[in-house]
Amino acid sequence: MHVLHDAPLAPLTTFRLGGPATRLVTATTDAEVIAAVREADDSGTPLLVIGGGSNLVIGDKGFDGTALRIATRGVELRGTTLELAAGEVWTEAVARTVEAGLAGIECLAGIPGSAGATPIQNVGAYGQEVSATITEVVAYDRRARETVTLTGEECAFSYRHSRFKADPERHIVLRVRFELEDAAGLSAPIRYAETARVLGVEPGDRVPLADARETVLRLRAGKGMVLDPEDHDTWSAGSFFTNPILSDEQFAAFQVRVRERLGEDATPPAYPAGEGLTKTSAAWLIDKAGFTKGYGTGPARISTKHTLALTNRGEATTEDLLALAREVVAGVQEVFGVTLVNEPVTVGVSL
Repeated sequence: MHVLHDAPLAPLTTFRLGGPATRLVTATTDAEVIAAVREADDSGTPLLVIGGGSNLVIGDKGFDGTALRIATRGVELRGTTLELAAGEVWTEAVARTVEAGLAGIECLAGIPGSAGATPIQNVGAYGQEVSATITEVVAYDRRARETVTLTGEECAFSYRHSRFKADPERHIVLRVRFELEDAAGLSAPIRYAETARVLGVEPGDRVPLADARETVLRLRAGKGMVLDPEDHDTWSAGSFFTNPILSDEQFAAFQVRVRERLGEDATPPAYPAGEGLTKTSAAWLIDKAGFTKGYGTGPARISTKHTLALTNRGEATTEDLLALAREVVAGVQEVFGVTLVNEPVTVGVSL
């Protein structure tokens, strides 16, 4: 276990924003993780858990407490079963499953962050979500003060949500287990229309695993969604807002606003999201409300490649970023009557 005091946190986040932590502990084993959590809990010290830092917005004043960086390692493949330590780099884990000929998470390639964060957010992209393959999550239960194993069903997954996100102070993810598929070197059925189009197949078709992964990586890179230290479009948390899910009544009111703004023939994106619910596109809302690619004149701006990503152009502060986020939220609300919700976790600040 490695301990630093008054430690900078910005370098541990993909935004490269935020002030220092009073104390930074780096844990490389599950036992060290548990020891650090127990020490904080016993002393009543606030605790901030950091994995890959790809989903964090930390305030400029930093964090007055213990920041715990989970740097555990461990990958175990047994047949089609994959177990990852929480600190494993997600992109590397996806690459290993593709090399092993196992399908199920290949379209989640290029997503920055650690394996332990994937069940918290129910990470998803390009037609796949980790909830479809996660069978168990091993976690430290701070309330019971013991290590527990939760089934996929017990994780209560939904769109970009889970029991871990609903009650963030309770569980610290230690290990994640997945059940993948041996489809003779082929991917899971391609569900996302853009991916299918680029691959030249129909939705529902399978393709070679490597082709699926490489196609997703190219698509993500084209939107600034693959980390590149030299590209400020990737100094972000990826998608900053979740796609809104609207009731039938809300969606009807939204359609009226769309026609008033864009004309009688305008049709917003709409996807079934359960009985009486429709999901629409946050990126579409942002763009049509007037916040186009590259919007902004300050050090925090919308990505030049994707309207859903807010970025640090190199000299931004967290307050710069939040000012931009608030402007976007207010603008979309005024034009379309829809409230955007931030996807990244905020620390010491809020929209």
